[in-house]
Amino acid sequence: MKKGFSFILATFFGIGYSKFAPGTFGSLATLPLAFVLTNYIGAWSVSVAVLLIFIIGTIATTEVLRHTPHDPGFVVIDEVAGQLLTFASIAPHLNNGYNDWLLYLAGFILFRIFDIFKPQPVRWADRNIENAWGVMLDDIIAGTYATLILYIIYTFKLLPL
Repeated sequence: MKKGFSFILATFFGIGYSKFAPGTFGSLATLPLAFVLTNYIGAWSVSVAVLLIFIIGTIATTEVLRHTPHDPGFVVIDEVAGQLLTFASIAPHLNNGYNDWLLYLAGFILFRIFDIFKPQPVRWADRNIENAWGVMLDDIIAGTYATLILYIIYTFKLLPL
C-alpha cells in the first residue's frame, strides 16, 4: 500500500497505526494541541485549526481512500478535527487554570462517547456519505454535540471549576 504524505497526515503522523483503539489515541493526541493553541496562541486559534484540519484532512483522506476501503481505522485526522472542535466553545476559558484539566478530560470523554455511539445525524453521515467528506463530517458532528454539552457543563458549573 502506498504510504505517502497523505497517509502521514491522515494518520496524524502515525498515531492512527496504533494496534489498539487508534481513534482514542488520535483524540488523546489532540489534547496537547488544544492546550498549546488555547494557552499560547489564543482561543480563536482553536476554531481556525479545526477549519484547517478539516480541509487538510478531507484532502488527505481523499487520497487515502483511493487505496483503502471507506473510513479505514487508521485514518484519525477526523478524530483530531472533532476532538479539537469539542474545545472551541470553551477555548476562551481554558487559560491554564487550576482545574482546566477537568474540562479537557470531560471534553475528551464527551467526544469519544458521541464518536463511538454515533447518535443521529452522526450515524447518518458515517453510513451514507461514502467519501472523505463522510469520514470527516461524522466526527465534526460528534464534536459539535460534545462542544455544546461541554459549554453547558462550564456555564452551569457542573464540574468543580
